[in-house]
Amino acid sequence: MVPDLKMFLIVCPLVLLAGFVDAIGGGGGLISLPAYLLAGLPPHNAITTNKLSACCGTSLATFRFARKGYINWKLAAPSMAAALVGSWCGSHLSLLVDNEILMKALYVVLPVTAFFVLRKDVLRDNPEPVEWSRKTALIAAVASLLIGVYDGFYGPGTGTFLIIAFSLFAKMDVRAANGQCKAVNLTTNVTSVIVFLRSGQMVIVLGLAAAACNMIGNWIGSGLAIKAGTKITRPIILLVLTLLLLKVIGVFG
Repeated sequence: MVPDLKMFLIVCPLVLLAGFVDAIGGGGGLISLPAYLLAGLPPHNAITTNKLSACCGTSLATFRFARKGYINWKLAAPSMAAALVGSWCGSHLSLLVDNEILMKALYVVLPVTAFFVLRKDVLRDNPEPVEWSRKTALIAAVASLLIGVYDGFYGPGTGTFLIIAFSLFAKMDVRAANGQCKAVNLTTNVTSVIVFLRSGQMVIVLGLAAAACNMIGNWIGSGLAIKAGTKITRPIILLVLTLLLLKVIGVFG
């Protein structure tokens, strides 16, 4: 498929915005994937090309969080492995279970999640990097496994749910939760890109242009997330949860 100028003009600015949102609160795919579809790409081409741009943007955000010390790789490694296992299970589960079951569950899950996000004791600011402990590693790995299942089964908002889970259950600072989330997301994105490249459905030229824009958005967003903490992360996460609810009830996407 050969993209035209109109596709670039639609996709690039929206994917930049998606990278900004994703770096701060996850859920950038709720903006970027519809952008590719709006530009006229068939669904399979849109999904595969979106993974390329998302992978590049997440790589840059991961680098920034890691450089600032907000990713403990000893802690992140089991979470990354668990997310891969969960995603594999979820993708197979999606072939067996009606998608409507998950949609109905999200009607309950999303308002409850928003309630926790609004509580000031869930998303916390603490500039100290996260420390490794057996308990924290176990909780983070279990959360990654379960959310990985969701990622394989459905997907939108995975990064947002990871940030919330790491903050709520593993008691991580919002910056550390975001950093750990980026490491997990990078793993699943790289895996997807490798798989999708073999499919031949990726629009490489458009994907690379969008990747550059996504990286700009991620660079700006990750900088703000590191600097401002909950002041910027909480409203962005609430925005993502709202977009996901609108998607679930069929307003868009």
